[in-house]
Amino acid sequence: MPGIRGPSEYSQEPGRHPCLKINAKEPFNAEPPRPALISSYVTPVDFFYKRNHGPIPIVDDLERYSVSITGLIDNPKQLFMKHIWNLPKYNVTATLQCAGNRRTAMSKTKTVKGVGWDVAAIGNAVWGGAKLADVLELVGIPKLTSVTASGGKHVEFVSIDKCKEENGGPYKASIPLSQATNPVADVLVAYEMNGEPLNRDHGYPLRVVVPGVIGARSVKWLDSINIITEECQGFFMQKDYKMFPPSVNWENINWSTRRPQMDFPVQCAICSLEDVTIVNPGKITIKGYAVSGGGRGIERVDLSIDGGKTWVEATRYQNAGIPYIADDMSSDKWAWVFFEANADIPKSAEIVAKAVDIAANVQPENVESIWNLRGILNTSWHRVQVRVGRSNM
Repeated sequence: MPGIRGPSEYSQEPGRHPCLKINAKEPFNAEPPRPALISSYVTPVDFFYKRNHGPIPIVDDLERYSVSITGLIDNPKQLFMKHIWNLPKYNVTATLQCAGNRRTAMSKTKTVKGVGWDVAAIGNAVWGGAKLADVLELVGIPKLTSVTASGGKHVEFVSIDKCKEENGGPYKASIPLSQATNPVADVLVAYEMNGEPLNRDHGYPLRVVVPGVIGARSVKWLDSINIITEECQGFFMQKDYKMFPPSVNWENINWSTRRPQMDFPVQCAICSLEDVTIVNPGKITIKGYAVSGGGRGIERVDLSIDGGKTWVEATRYQNAGIPYIADDMSSDKWAWVFFEANADIPKSAEIVAKAVDIAANVQPENVESIWNLRGILNTSWHRVQVRVGRSNM
């Protein structure tokens, strides 16, 4: 594509915040410290996790950059940035979460394959751009379409970046056409993040944002959009990011027996405390985030200071001063909530958090029951240890 540098020129890395915990250097993958993650409801770009499968592309000629829309449609088009900018702009507050969030903890039960992540492979941003439903109307696909006249049922997003899993080909993923053409699904072709143009780490100049779905489907550095009959056949749709039972191993795995993971399950994590924290005797404040996929709000967050024997309900909020009501128009349906509670810690204890969404989905108690060989979707109760002693907290 014109205006894009070749792989040999990708070596120039973007500037990044020094507090990031680097989980892999090549390709670059990093997350912020726990306290930084919950320092703001809208995650600053510097503290938003970085997830890559290959070198980060450089697009240096915005006027020549374009996205082609092809496949099972009557009038394929090449869209330039001016075409996207001319469409109505929407701002959608949405949380993206890597399917491998909390993988490191799952690996402690039994080793899994994948980049290690603590609890911060997640972030909440205000994404600005055109709705994918409006973009697809430019090529004659009406809103609320499930299948095109030519039999297209899925929308494939192909990236500029190249990755080894695709044998040097581009990263790609897809979503159903019915979701892509539904304005209520809020799928964006985004060019802004928190009111500023996307930076290179997060997909400059254009990316897809699919709210409520694992981050692997929100393709960055968009190169083309293809209308296809079946799901994308790319590696990350067919041979990765699928949820298998604990009995499946690398010898008996059959990838075709599972569908690609889309919505992420209900999740929460404590971020004001590390896995083991020394505290002074007395009251402490417990803070963290909770989120569920598919636009399902958080009904409650339960906290325990005795390993799960007794529970109290935490306070939930999004924007300060505005009561959070799950599934209410005043709340951001695609975004996380923060939770907070004070607890008296007279002695060393195990603090546990679990969230319940509006469909009454609740996090599983033990990681062993959801262990899987790729270490995805660790949504087990989040547990941290506090030890009473001398502390600088």
